[in-house]
Amino acid sequence: MTAVPARRREGLYFAIRNGKLLAGLAVLVPLLLLAAAAPLIGGQDPNAYVAAPASPPSAQSWFGTTMFGQDVFSQFVYGLRSTFVVGALGGGLAAIIGMTIGFTAGYRGGLVDEVLNMLTNIVLVLPALAVLLIVNAYLGVRSVGVQALFIGLTSWPWAARAIRAQTFSLRSRDFVDLARLSGVRTWKIIAREIAPNMNSYLFMTFILLFGGSILIAASLDFIGLGPSQGISLGLMLNNAARWSALHLGMWWWFIPPGAGITAIVGALYVMNVGLDEVFNPRLREL
Repeated sequence: MTAVPARRREGLYFAIRNGKLLAGLAVLVPLLLLAAAAPLIGGQDPNAYVAAPASPPSAQSWFGTTMFGQDVFSQFVYGLRSTFVVGALGGGLAAIIGMTIGFTAGYRGGLVDEVLNMLTNIVLVLPALAVLLIVNAYLGVRSVGVQALFIGLTSWPWAARAIRAQTFSLRSRDFVDLARLSGVRTWKIIAREIAPNMNSYLFMTFILLFGGSILIAASLDFIGLGPSQGISLGLMLNNAARWSALHLGMWWWFIPPGAGITAIVGALYVMNVGLDEVFNPRLREL
């Protein structure tokens, strides 16, 4: 009973001393707080025309204004919120699907494993962009939720494969055999015996899915397949490119969203490397 708290204390000890993890958090947390406070510091409508068009950064408009007089800072903070939301929803949904299929296939094996593995391979080779173009033609209004749903439904296969492999190696352990012989149901064995031994791996998988969802959403936004309402960092880049901000020297329009996406995804991946060092004793730096 004392082994789990001891491992937690050991993990916390190395976590607060891991430079990569702390550096990632130092970048991610302020951006997350900025996104949470968007209505307080960015006004109620990020697309409102509030100042002179194409104005450079100033005391009145910290990040300047767009070609139409919209405040870039207001759009940036609201764009951060959309970015975190689509990352959390898309990454979370992909993690849930990947874990469900990975655990089931890895533990049950046999025909169940073959069927789920075939499903995984089908989704893995599915041309996601082509499917989105078709779906986009039939959707009158696109939202962050719909975008996150699509990302979650198409980005889980690699996670399912990785979790299946881990589950396959754990299902033959003595403690799993003992639970099976005791008559414990399958889902309880997975939840109580297998999953707890993969907590660190599952957490790092979610972080990777979170960052991947943000990159996919930004790419879709940039090519014009993002939400038709609201604002996001990818849509800011799309608008800046559409109205020739680079050629006009309006660097304040496209640098903040580009830097925001890079900072969030970069921080997540640096954190993931740090967490790998924390959870893997062979990689720890004493």
